[in-house]
Amino acid sequence: MTSAGATDPARVARIGFAGTPEFARVALAALVDAGFEIPLVLTQPDRPAGRGMKLQHSPVKQAALELGLAVAQPRSLRLDGRFPDDAAAAREALREARLDVLVVAAYGLILPPWVLELPARGCLNIHASLLPRWRGAAPIQRAIEAGDAQTGITIMQMDAGLDTGAMLLRAALPIGADANTAHLHDELAALGGTLIVQALRELDRLVPTPQPETGATYASKIGKAEGAIDWAQPAALIERRVRAFDPFPGCSFTLGGELIKLWRARPVQGRGAPGQVLPAGEGRLVVACGDGALDLMELQRTGGRRVATRDFLRGHPIAAGQMLGPAGGPALQPN
Repeated sequence: MTSAGATDPARVARIGFAGTPEFARVALAALVDAGFEIPLVLTQPDRPAGRGMKLQHSPVKQAALELGLAVAQPRSLRLDGRFPDDAAAAREALREARLDVLVVAAYGLILPPWVLELPARGCLNIHASLLPRWRGAAPIQRAIEAGDAQTGITIMQMDAGLDTGAMLLRAALPIGADANTAHLHDELAALGGTLIVQALRELDRLVPTPQPETGATYASKIGKAEGAIDWAQPAALIERRVRAFDPFPGCSFTLGGELIKLWRARPVQGRGAPGQVLPAGEGRLVVACGDGALDLMELQRTGGRRVATRDFLRGHPIAAGQMLGPAGGPALQPN
């Protein structure tokens, strides 16, 4: 997956783009800044969001409109699916765009074979992991949760499988001991933008490398229920999940029937019943886990803001021996 020389820009001049969230918006901006012509952008339909649940553009649509790019928002690309008219209109738009390459980044819709075969030089995906590790929907979160030392970006030729296509470029990025998904996402988004521009400029010189099956793992989508803290788990795992699930869905526990979000913690020495508050210095909240203990450092009440634990405890003192409960359930009772 090395490269030498550069492709004639005219040969990959017309780039389609399919993406939806902020991660994809960064890549779209990088392509525009690099001078590629983008005749069509695909993104997910507007969704209700916020307190008023008003329809909102995706970050990619907002950027495309500001840049004056044509946008299509099919609900599906399957010609035999629930929205065949959407798919047919998208197919016509893609045909008219006469694409050399379709770049895909966190689009959110499965590309059927007709889409993969339509661009003259195929479809390239910007994937936020070092494939074949963490194929799937949540590679950033799963890498942090698993305690991986590094992650990265893979530029991949798309095929009919789930993130199984041949690799063109890979670049690694270390995962810091205190990295959370929000920060790592931004670093990977910037790296993805840089790498896709490089891949398109050097496309003729890149050698597609099939992915090995050895080491392949699947990064399943994050569900809200995963944020419920199980104090019987090891402190190190809970701490990694706190970072992995920041900003979504967040990790939480119950205190006196109230749901509390935990945004920052660190494993420490300590023993006790899982969920039991252990004696600690003033302004600290240390909780026993299945293995070790966790020093809770940043908390948030429902409807409030994130605050340091010291500030939280000023208004809500918690005595040693008290039991914190799992999210979705009552507080545990001490033995």
